[in-house]
Amino acid sequence: MKKSIYIVLLLILSCSNNPEQFKQHITGYWEIEEVILKDGTKKQYTINETIDYIEINNDSVGFRKKLKPNFGGTYQTSKNQEQFIFKIENDSLNLYYSTPFAKWKETILKASNDKLQVINQNKDLYLYRRYTPITLD
Repeated sequence: MKKSIYIVLLLILSCSNNPEQFKQHITGYWEIEEVILKDGTKKQYTINETIDYIEINNDSVGFRKKLKPNFGGTYQTSKNQEQFIFKIENDSLNLYYSTPFAKWKETILKASNDKLQVINQNKDLYLYRRYTPITLD
């Protein structure tokens, strides 16, 4: 009986970390909540001046753009955006960025309706929460 329960729990946990399912949650507005550096140093972000808009599509491509939210639900943005290609490799969802200045890879560790966890090549872990616009009534 205990073995059956263990197997069921293992299946549930492994299904919840399916990188194929992460794709459906990534597109949207995200703000950094915390960064944990490779050495264990933590940096909390209680107020963010900018947020990230990330968009992916079914053609294995996407982009990330920095936005500055305004009161009332609008955003200031530049024309700059970072293009990426996403691939599922070794049970991971990897984003491969390429700009005229650099190339790098990030791995999505978790993506849900309200949380996003990304680790970069330096082993720095970025914890995001879904952005909720600030509106004044």
